[in-house]
Amino acid sequence: IERYLQLCAERNMWVCNLTTPANYFHALRRQLHRNFRKPLIIFTPKSLLRHRLAVSSLSDMAEGSAFRFVIPETDAIAPPDQVKRVVICTGKVYYDLLQTRREKGVTDVAIVRLEQLYPFPIRSLTAALAPYRNAEVVWCQEEPENMGGWWFADRRIEGVLKTLDIAAKRPNYVGRDAAASPATGLTRTHNEQQAALVAAALG
Repeated sequence: IERYLQLCAERNMWVCNLTTPANYFHALRRQLHRNFRKPLIIFTPKSLLRHRLAVSSLSDMAEGSAFRFVIPETDAIAPPDQVKRVVICTGKVYYDLLQTRREKGVTDVAIVRLEQLYPFPIRSLTAALAPYRNAEVVWCQEEPENMGGWWFADRRIEGVLKTLDIAAKRPNYVGRDAAASPATGLTRTHNEQQAALVAAALG
């Protein structure tokens, strides 16, 4: 992901890490119907094709629906002024966070999905974060700290937070430590790290 994001400038491509079938549909449809051609990079993994939580209704793809740059909190949790933390993530890690939050009954942590990384959706993210006046903001990713979207999104999220009248003015990172390799090579180690980062993100 980070290699493509390093190449992004002047709206030369679109980079997405999608979480719903509907948004995947709209991304492809939008790409086809534009009157110009630029690359569309999608990082959604094959595992979401069979994930029981990664579903969309037909109405999400019917008339009146559209691509969603940012998907705000969808569960019934505490009121925004009682939320203590907002987790911004992109892609598959959302479902790990969602499942664990439901299992543990956490209601004071909101999860916001960044569906499009570039061009960065400043207005959509601003609208999604504005209600959480008292919460801290963290970025959670599966990739090591020196990979994934963190280095790209960090300053852009900070720029959004500075325009809002909320307590958080800077995002914090939650995820794997920096590494020389994109994978641990051991399934057990990977699963342990994944469980740790999800627990840390949810506080």
